[in-house]
Amino acid sequence: MRKRTGLAFAVLASMALVLSGCGNSVGDRGLSGAGIGAAGGAVIGAMVGAPLAGAAIGAAAGATVGAVTSPSSVNLGKPIWRE
Repeated sequence: MRKRTGLAFAVLASMALVLSGCGNSVGDRGLSGAGIGAAGGAVIGAMVGAPLAGAAIGAAAGATVGAVTSPSSVNLGKPIWRE
């Protein structure tokens, strides 16, 4: 079980790096990264029986990565709340 949990969180961490956020401002990128990370974390966490823990870890990782990357590195476009 521990090996499966570690693998699931490794997948979650790599997803957070790939889908870190959208928008040009640090706030937009952090917020969208948190949302993307929380959703991915909840799905991965549900596979190992800990969806809330997965969502919390995913949100923290996504927000951090979204806030520290530049829009030229990874940008999923304009956030939906800016449309």
